[in-house]
Amino acid sequence: MPRLPLGDWVDGGVDWLQSHLSWLFDAVSSVVTGMYDGIDAALSAPEPLLFAGILAVVAGWLRGLLAGGLAFAGFALIDSVELWDDAMSTLSLVLVATIVTLVIAVPLGIWASRSKTVSAVIRPILDFMQTMPAMVYLIPGIIFFGVGVVPGIIATIVFALPPGVRMTELGIRQVDEELVEAAEAFGTTPRNTLVRVQLPLALPTIMAGVNQVIMLGLSMVVIAGMVGGGGLGGAVYRAIGNVDIGLGFEAGVSIVILAMYLDRMTGALGRQVSPLGRRALARARAAAGGPRIRDHRPQPVVAVVGVVILALVAGGMGVFGGAKSSGPGGAGDVGQGRKISVGYIPWDEGIASTFLWKELLERRGFEVDAKQLEAGSLYTGLAGGQIDFQTDSWLPVTHAQYWNRYRDKLEDKGSWYGPTSLELSVPAYMKDVDSLDDLKGKAGRFKGRIVGIEPSAGMMGLLKDKVLKEYGLEGEYEVVDGSTPGMLAELKRAYDKKEPIVTTLWSPHWVYSAYDLRKLKDPKGTWGKGDGIHTLARKGFSEENPQVGKWLQGFEMTEAQLTGLEAKIQETGKGKEQDAVRAWLKENPGLADKWTPVGQSAANGSEPHQTN
Repeated sequence: MPRLPLGDWVDGGVDWLQSHLSWLFDAVSSVVTGMYDGIDAALSAPEPLLFAGILAVVAGWLRGLLAGGLAFAGFALIDSVELWDDAMSTLSLVLVATIVTLVIAVPLGIWASRSKTVSAVIRPILDFMQTMPAMVYLIPGIIFFGVGVVPGIIATIVFALPPGVRMTELGIRQVDEELVEAAEAFGTTPRNTLVRVQLPLALPTIMAGVNQVIMLGLSMVVIAGMVGGGGLGGAVYRAIGNVDIGLGFEAGVSIVILAMYLDRMTGALGRQVSPLGRRALARARAAAGGPRIRDHRPQPVVAVVGVVILALVAGGMGVFGGAKSSGPGGAGDVGQGRKISVGYIPWDEGIASTFLWKELLERRGFEVDAKQLEAGSLYTGLAGGQIDFQTDSWLPVTHAQYWNRYRDKLEDKGSWYGPTSLELSVPAYMKDVDSLDDLKGKAGRFKGRIVGIEPSAGMMGLLKDKVLKEYGLEGEYEVVDGSTPGMLAELKRAYDKKEPIVTTLWSPHWVYSAYDLRKLKDPKGTWGKGDGIHTLARKGFSEENPQVGKWLQGFEMTEAQLTGLEAKIQETGKGKEQDAVRAWLKENPGLADKWTPVGQSAANGSEPHQTN
């Protein structure tokens, strides 16, 4: 049977939409970004514990004293693990997605409830939207809207829309037909019947739909973090990429706290606004013999005064959380607070160079936002202008596919390190495996697998499409997609047990100094010649930031400097990359002024002393 070119048709459709409707996507992006920025600014403006008190007041008013106390404790915990800003970003994303979803879902659900034809038409569409893997929505989202919160919000809206529509339709259809007929018999117009009879009685079901929309929105925050959506999803994504159990647990608990709060509050709100809900609540209280102390709902004024005083006292005493540390200031405030966005892939040299430049630019007065992304999202964000620059582009071989696609929208600031090499490596205790040819027929010893890194990495495509084929290893070995930290963790586990393992690696890398490894020879030259590690910027970045563009153009590192910085980051620990950079720069005085010269040092062209 001939292959149906469905994917080619979809690609063609996406290209057509991108060419002819770019104005519409820009308008949607502007509206969504404006909504997100406005809500995020409002949520982030109060002091964390003060806002936690406000949220506790809402919980106390809707569910009682116990709920208010638990809410305050939960949000204080988020602040204590220094994830408050991320939590507010996540809450903003969920609120924007929920508002837009309900604006679309409720009218569509009403329409479907009043027309069997409309219901029959949209049902398979909703089935398709809800069963399609959510991550698939990110692909066109990135293409149409770039990286950032917008594609994450759009994907969340598409994924969360079906339950909103279905529950609205179901709620209205469940209203007793005799009540509707009675209203119509008294001359009530269809519009008034809907507003005064059907919607009030359908509110419990509709609010259940709102609850589902919010919960699905929260389930999407991690996926949104993969495309630069930030928030708690970004923290979880960083934890996954770095195999950071502590950060993953803290971010996960914070998401759970948000989810539980929103779930309980929307449920309670549904009971308060619905006539049926209020009656059911009154009956439940009467059956329980009256309200209990923990369920007592204080007057809002009393609750506000008490919780705000508690929040202010706790904040003043520094009981929860701590002051955010700021980077050290430096001479020459070139940036004057201007914002720069830097993207990076979680490879060791990328992490090291990115946080090095974050520290260097912050010392020069810039405000730097470092975002961890997959390679495809990173290049798309650069080309779309959402990312200003990145320092880990392996050219001309490894990242050729991205460079060839986006080269007209990028600035190449040159190679700051090279040459590099790509390779497969095995532990040195595997005496009989010296080259790629030696892997033939030995798949059983390696469990038939090659432990790889991120599937979007250029070397993974080269390995699967060329290297294995040239050495006749296709079908014998499976390349296991994963992450760089995951590959390193698997290598450590096997090395400690003296087990056979073959992994993707590259040079330079600190792991070669930590373990006794052997690079497998490539007699056929399938990996190609060594790359240079380039810095790429979005088109127009150097024109807007000439000083930074000049610094990036002249940046170079030696192998001793790069591996030393990587080792310092490993030694300092996960989540403390910038602290490691500061310690390393202190051990190497003069390098910061050499790479980002200002004032007298730039004028004199001095060469600062370096200890590496």
